[in-house]
Amino acid sequence: MTTRGVLYVHSAPRALCPHVEWAVAGVLGVRVSLDWIRQPAEPGTWRAEFSWQGEHGTASKLASALRGWHLLRFEVTAEPCPGAEGERYSSTPELGIFHAVTGIHGDILIPEDRLRAALARSARGETVLEAEIAKLLGKPWDDELEPFRYAGEGAPVRWLHQVV
Repeated sequence: MTTRGVLYVHSAPRALCPHVEWAVAGVLGVRVSLDWIRQPAEPGTWRAEFSWQGEHGTASKLASALRGWHLLRFEVTAEPCPGAEGERYSSTPELGIFHAVTGIHGDILIPEDRLRAALARSARGETVLEAEIAKLLGKPWDDELEPFRYAGEGAPVRWLHQVV
């Protein structure tokens, strides 16, 4: 099964940029050269975007290859393909890595056992249900990454056209 996705490196120190390229190349098995631009949300860091195509599971391999670097903020997405749902990985230095399964419309699909566990923790008074659901949806990661997602001046723009 082949799928495609996007790697968003939201912020990386300049010295880490070639290591990111080497890690991505190691997963994909091809030479990779990312177009790095300055990240205005954190001066002194750089951002890049890379569209990839590969076997189902490539997003997981990319996230695993990048997750060990504390100063790196990134997201990896994979589109659903026949026989497999899509995926999204988000990573920040403060929160670590978040993984979500996504449906054909990009919605996060939460397995029922994770919902039941959140309900149980809430019923025992260990946590607030709203906070548990927010974590299951990746809200803390979204909150932290949102300022970095804004591309800033000079970022590549993709225009989408509706075909009727």
